[in-house]
This record gives sequence, structure tokens and C-alpha cells, in this order.
Amino acid sequence: MGSEAVEIFFPSEEISNVHDDLHQSDHNKCCWFEEQIADYLNWSYALNSELHKGSSEYQDIALLDTKHFGKILVIDGKMQSAETDEFIYHECLIHPPLLCHPNPRTVFIMGGGEGSAAREALRHKNVERVIMCDIDKEVVDFCRKYLTVNQKAFNDRKLHLVINDAKAELESRKEKFDVIVGDLADPVEGGPCYQLYTKSFYESVLKPKLNDNGIFVTQAGPAGVLTHKEVFSSIYNTLKQVFKYVLAYTAHVPSFADTWGWVMASDQPFDLDAKQIDCMIEERIDGELLYLNGAFFISSTIMNKSVHLSLLNETHIYTEEDARFIHGHGKNACRA
Repeated sequence: MGSEAVEIFFPSEEISNVHDDLHQSDHNKCCWFEEQIADYLNWSYALNSELHKGSSEYQDIALLDTKHFGKILVIDGKMQSAETDEFIYHECLIHPPLLCHPNPRTVFIMGGGEGSAAREALRHKNVERVIMCDIDKEVVDFCRKYLTVNQKAFNDRKLHLVINDAKAELESRKEKFDVIVGDLADPVEGGPCYQLYTKSFYESVLKPKLNDNGIFVTQAGPAGVLTHKEVFSSIYNTLKQVFKYVLAYTAHVPSFADTWGWVMASDQPFDLDAKQIDCMIEERIDGELLYLNGAFFISSTIMNKSVHLSLLNETHIYTEEDARFIHGHGKNACRA
């Protein structure tokens, strides 16, 4: 992640009137948060208010109330999730691997400090134990306090919260898991997370901690026509070097301003069809899913021609010495 603190800028010159401006509909008098997506491309959010700010040893944290996406969680200047559509990301991250597994009872989540991944995993009736391992206690405490949607999950007796580096935690544990989830920050240059996307990590640390029919899933960054070569195709190809069966799938996440990618991997084939998935959703999951169903999941594994060819022809493998990074994220600035 980047190191810039969250900044908010006001197009109005009358800073003293900022609190009045937050409640006016005039576009020019809104308070805005701006994230730099790439060179010459920024993504701006009109705000109602700044709810909370904090910082930790590792990163800056903010909870902002936006006019379009509701409450958004911002870490190191990069929007992590939005109240109105985070269910898309988290349903796609959690439910496909748990539904593809014949009987998932134990889940290990790398990262996931906001609690949404744990929330979705705990909805599965078969799941007996969810370990969420995040390195940053301040982020976890911040989310426990301010993200009310996940308070029930944080208080669930099945959830075991561990504050540690995910790599070190997996290495130290003797137990194995049915599903391991990578709910990690993007591999950003200068940040530590890219090491959890490398072949050596998957091969020597993660895979040995999966049960025989275990499944690994990771968020895999932007997967749009213009962005999928940043990290998505490399993560997919790296996992192909370690697991027999690797499946990529995508969905559009409006607050991310792009199509997003996830990759599942296992040594057992993924052979479910849409009707089977729908039946298992009804049988295994408490409550209604808002986004995912069998037909959509099957369709989400079909890439457009450009992305398909990139996945097919990708040769780059993540290593500690040769990693690809997402550049430009985690920055924000005042617009002139």
C-alpha cells in the first residue's frame, strides 16, 4: 500500500463554510475525496462527511460518508469497500470456493480485517471454524467499532481472530483447512502483500495447509479489458504452476470503477453446474444472497476474447524477485 494520508479537498474557497457546503446540492460546493487510479485518471467521490480517521503502524484508515456509494472504507488513500456494493466483492470471494467444496468446515482468511469476508463465510451452515488473520490490529479494531454491518460476525463464537502476518501464522500452524481465502490488499509496489502472491508462498506455505480436497481463492485485482494485465493474468498463471485446476472469474464492482477478478485453485476439479450451485445456495447458506447465483457464477468464468487470450498466453510468474505491481493506487490530492 502507499503511505499517503487521506486528504479531502474543497473546491469552494470559503473553507470556513465547509460544514454548510456538505449539505448543499450544488456540485461546486461539495466536499470531495479523490483517488488516483492511474496516471491521468482519478476517481472522485462527493462526500456528506468524514466519519472517522485513524492510523496504525502500517497504514492510514478513514471511514467516509459519500453521496453515491454510502460509507466507504479508505486505507492509505485507496478505497477498499463501499457500503452499497461491497456485497458483490465479498459474495464472489467467499461463496464460490465454499460451494465448490463438498463439505467446508474450516476456513482460514488471510487479511479481511474489515470482517466482511468472515461475515459471508459464517453464513455457511457447514462451517464450524473461521480463522481471520490480519496483521493490523488497529484496522481490525477500527472496523469492529465503526462498520456496524459486521458486528454480528465479529461476535460470532465460530470466528477466531488472529493478529499476525498471514505467512507466519500459516507456517506456525499444524492444522489444515478446507478453504483458504486471500482477502489481501493489491500487490502495490513498496507494500508487503505481494509476497503472499508468489509461487514460493503458494507452493511451500499455503498449499501444504490445505486438506486433500481443499480450495484456495484469492482476490486478483482489476480484470478489465485495459487493466487485466497489471496483476490478474500473472496471479492466474502463478497459481497454474502450483495447482492442477485453476479457475478465474470476474464481476463488475461499480465503486472500484472496473471489472474485478478472483482466482480459485485446487487439486480437485471444479465440475458444478448452475442448477447444482443454486440448490447448494439454498441448502447451505443462511439468508438470501444479493448477487451470486448459479447462472451468474458459470457466466463469470467466461472471459472476453482479450482477457481469455492474455490468461492463455501469460508467461509471468510471481516471485519475490520478479513481481508485478499495481501502480498509481493509494494516492489522493487536491484538484485545481
